[in-house]
Amino acid sequence: MKKIVLSLIFTLFIFVSAFAQFDPQYSQYMLNPTAFNPAAAAESGMIDITGQHRIQWLNMPNGGQTTNFSIVGPIKMNKSLHGLGLSFLNDKAGQFVNQAVHLKYAYKIPLGEGKLSLGADLGFVSLGFNGDSVLNHMVSIGDYYDFTSDPEIPTTSVVGNGFDVNLGAWYSTPDFYTGVSMTHVNQPVIEWGDRTEYRPASTLFGTAGYKFSLPGTKYIVKPSTLIKTDFKTMQVDLTGKLEYDNKYWGGLSYRWEDAVVFFAGINITGGLSIGYSYDLPASQLLNVSWGSHEICMIYSFEYVPQKTTTKYKSIRIL
Repeated sequence: MKKIVLSLIFTLFIFVSAFAQFDPQYSQYMLNPTAFNPAAAAESGMIDITGQHRIQWLNMPNGGQTTNFSIVGPIKMNKSLHGLGLSFLNDKAGQFVNQAVHLKYAYKIPLGEGKLSLGADLGFVSLGFNGDSVLNHMVSIGDYYDFTSDPEIPTTSVVGNGFDVNLGAWYSTPDFYTGVSMTHVNQPVIEWGDRTEYRPASTLFGTAGYKFSLPGTKYIVKPSTLIKTDFKTMQVDLTGKLEYDNKYWGGLSYRWEDAVVFFAGINITGGLSIGYSYDLPASQLLNVSWGSHEICMIYSFEYVPQKTTTKYKSIRIL
């Protein structure tokens, strides 16, 4: 069964093409996979309320901030299992402001030792550009060129909207998971007035993870990886996570030629989990930035509808 799933993933990788990466970056991707793959919705079997906030490249002007909020949960219909949810995104990078809202759906099919999920995000993306914040300074391109006089670059704050579609597939067993997804499949055209438009490029994500227990201990090792590509550039995260007694965790990630990530977290009583990560730049960015910070909070709970009971009183005991 794993060969079938991996063949499906490989096929999707071959037939996808894109222009440039548009989606935000997450260091704690393993805690919130629905942020980039809708098929992972309701994989925990619980109702998950997740908030994730990232401050990118601290000390760098307009380095960027990202906030992602979602609520997803399982739904049983007849004998089939589905995942349903809603997500909100607010992402700022430079003079760009990317906001999005998506309805998530995943259909889950028993397959071999686990289950295969096929999912989709349907929603809207709103992209704005703060043109009035662009400084009027000269840029040397051959002769001196004043880019603020370029009619294709907005000089005021503009915003445009478009219908957005994300697709994904996810396969999981008790000890293994893998998934592939593509965002902005339809590559919506965002128009800023009559002369300027922007097309968010599709991005392909591939992820996999495994867990195994250390004999005679309460430790669990969870290696994972995330690959993101637009077929022009590629970003690879390699992660090692160590968990103790299903309560505490910590680990390291290496983002190829970009950063070393330190992260830790705790499962608090009552279904609340908190994770924190710090990115130490592993490139020339170390000279201008103090790194990136990210926090992720998840509240998980189970909802079991109770049957209503009707009480009757006998006139004999009134």
